[in-house]
Parts: sequence; structure tokens; C-alpha cells
Amino acid sequence: MPDKNNKTSTTTGPTAMDRRHFLKLGGYLSGAVLLGSTGISRSLAATRGKTLTIGNVGWNEDVALAYLSKVILENDLGYQKVTVAKRGVDDLFKGVANGTLDAFQDVWLPRTHRMYWDQYGDKVVRLNPWYEGTANLGLAVPDYVAAQSIADLPAYSKQFGGKIIGIEPGAGEMKIVENKVMPGYDLSGYKLIPSTTPKMLNALADAVRHEQPIVVTLYKPNWAFSVYRIRYLDDPKGLISGHNEHLYSIVRQGLKQDKPDAYAFLNAIRFTPDQLGQLELAINAANTPEQGVENWLNADSPFGGQNGINHQLVQPWIDAAKLAAQKA
Repeated sequence: MPDKNNKTSTTTGPTAMDRRHFLKLGGYLSGAVLLGSTGISRSLAATRGKTLTIGNVGWNEDVALAYLSKVILENDLGYQKVTVAKRGVDDLFKGVANGTLDAFQDVWLPRTHRMYWDQYGDKVVRLNPWYEGTANLGLAVPDYVAAQSIADLPAYSKQFGGKIIGIEPGAGEMKIVENKVMPGYDLSGYKLIPSTTPKMLNALADAVRHEQPIVVTLYKPNWAFSVYRIRYLDDPKGLISGHNEHLYSIVRQGLKQDKPDAYAFLNAIRFTPDQLGQLELAINAANTPEQGVENWLNADSPFGGQNGINHQLVQPWIDAAKLAAQKA
């Protein structure tokens, strides 16, 4: 499980600007036709000046969701400003629990974040699972290394330099590796190196480039499994792998009442593995996460905006938010 990373094509001139405004206006008008023009006009006007703060741990899927939410809430739902605040896992749970954060979108349950859920679960609201694939953890290696199982690692400690390259020290996966995997497989010849998800992925990329052995803490969903020929080490004792997780968003208590549109939007988000992977790769290839989201939304569209195939994917989430605002 995870901490992660982020990255314009700019078109200038009145023609491009007019088209962008036209497409955005078209989105509002289509929503008005669908849900009732008078009600939607009122609900959109009501969102002007609204702000939202979304916590972000930095894991790739969390970066993707947080910045997608920011772009949609600001561009399609009229929010003045959505702030993405990067924090450690404990501070994210604590922030949503005490109301200083409106949401955190990357909660892994029932296992990885169980200690945080036990502490803060009764103080937050958990939304429906948003990921439609299999989420799990493991120790990963490139295909070319000889080790096949975590049980093999003691025999290969020299080749791996006695290091397991980890992610953020507060991540649930790090605690599982340190407290269960390492003692369970007698990995006394190894040191777990805390890092960040971006640094871990950079180390993995460098090792693969030079065909050097490396073992890292990794998780699915993660775009690395699509880009590199890597695999989980077998885990015969079941200390880290073989436990599939659900991915949830949590929001502060009261969000549904005072910002029903944001609540409905966050609760409507659904991603398949391929859709999420494409969004993550678009963000990695862009200069900023926001630009990556825009590129992903406009993919396969000759004009951008709502003609993009991925904008069609998110449109029902937008419609759910507008309907909630209309009913409020």
C-alpha cells in the first residue's frame, strides 16, 4: 500500500478561450435540461464561493482521485477553490475526524488501515468503495531476479544489498512488513528503508533500467505493474499478500448536510483498474496533476471538454452532485 507522486499544453487566443467557455456552458445547459434548469441555476449559484479541503497521502491512486476531484469540483460544479493537502496517514484520519479536512479518498480496509479505523472510524463517514478491482499488498521484485518467495530472501541478502526499499514510514504496509513479514520470515539480514512512494518508484525504475536486483514494498492498484515487468514474491505464510482490500473515501461528519453536492460527487466515484491506471499514467506524464487530469478527461476528443471519452465516464458523478444540490 502506499505515498505517491505527481506532474500544459496551453492554447492561447480568443478562439480557444471561447470554445472552452462554450463547452463549459454546454455542460451546465445539458445538466439543466436533465435536472431542471431553474433548480440547477440556483444550485450552481449556491456553490459559488464554496471551498473544500481534500487530504492526500501522496500515493498514486490518491493523487489521481484528489486532483480529479479538485478539477471536477472547480470546473464543473462551481467550487471556488479545492485544496489538496498532503499529510501522513494518521494526520489524514485525524483531520477528517476533527473536521479540519473534508475528505480523504484512499482508505484501505479491512487490514492495512485497521489501526487507524479502530481509532477514528466512529468519528468519520465512510463512503461506498470506489475501486472495482482487487487491491492488495506485497513485496515486489523485477521478473529477472532469482528469488521467487519471501522465504527465499535470506539466501539473497547480498544480491539485494540487505535492503527492502519502502514507502512512507506511517503507511500501513510498512508496519505490516516491519512487524509481521520481517520477523515471520527471519529477515534479520535486511533493513527496511523508509522513503516516499515517488522515491521508491524511482529506485525501482533505476534498478530495472540497469537490471539490478531490488525488492520494494508495493501495492495494487499501481501503474508500475503496467509499465515494468515486476511481480510479487510468493508469501507462503500469508503475512502480507493474499488479503484483498476495499478502497474507500472517508468524509467529515456533516459534509452531506452542508455540502451535499460534494458529498454526492465523492460517493459516486467508481474506477476500474484500467481506468485508474490510465489516469495515473496521464498525471505522471504531465507537468502538474491538474494538467494530467485535464489531459485524461479530454482523451480521444477532437475538441476536448465534454467530448472526451473520460469526461463521459465522470458525467454521471457530476449529475449526481447536481441532483443533490438541487434537492438540498
